[in-house]
Amino acid sequence: MRPGLRQGWHLVGAGQALKEKRPGIKICLGEPADAPLVQSGTKSERNDDGSATGPHPAFKPHPVQGWTPDFIPFIAEKGIAATGYDEYVPIPGDAAIRMSQMLAKTQGIFTGISGGASMYAAVEMAKKAPEGSVLVAMLADTGERYLSTPLFASISVDMNDEEVEISKSTPSFHL
Repeated sequence: MRPGLRQGWHLVGAGQALKEKRPGIKICLGEPADAPLVQSGTKSERNDDGSATGPHPAFKPHPVQGWTPDFIPFIAEKGIAATGYDEYVPIPGDAAIRMSQMLAKTQGIFTGISGGASMYAAVEMAKKAPEGSVLVAMLADTGERYLSTPLFASISVDMNDEEVEISKSTPSFHL
C-alpha cells in the first residue's frame, strides 16, 4: 500500500467521477502547445515507485506555470489510462497569458497563466459545442503569485494618468 492511502479506498479522478454521474460528458485535455507530452503518445519512463526516471522527450519550456513539468505525473497518466479524454486542445503560451490578462481586465477574475490556459481550452470547446451545452472549467489558482512573471510584464508598477483619475473618484483616497 502506498503511503497516505488507506486500505479499501478507491481513488477516482475528476473525469472518472463526472463520467460516472453523467455518462454523456466529454472530457477535454489541454496541454501547452510547446510541450505536448500526452499528445506525443510517449509515456514517461518510471522508477519502481512511479516517479519519472528523467525528462520526457517531448518536453520544451513553456510559460504555463503549474502545468506540464518535464514528465507526465503518474496520477495523470493513471487517470488518462482509466478515463481517457474526448477532445484535445493544444494551448499556445501567449494565448494563455492573454486569456489570463483578459479575465482580470474584463471579468475581475485574477488567475495565473494556468487559469488562462484552462479558460482558453474552455472557450475553444465552447466554439464547437452544441447550443445549450454546459461547460465546466476550473481555474485553480490566483494571480497574485505571478506578479513578477511574464504574465504581468506589460503592466507598469506606477499608475498611468487614467488610473490616477479613477483613484480620485474614491473619496477617501487621493494621490
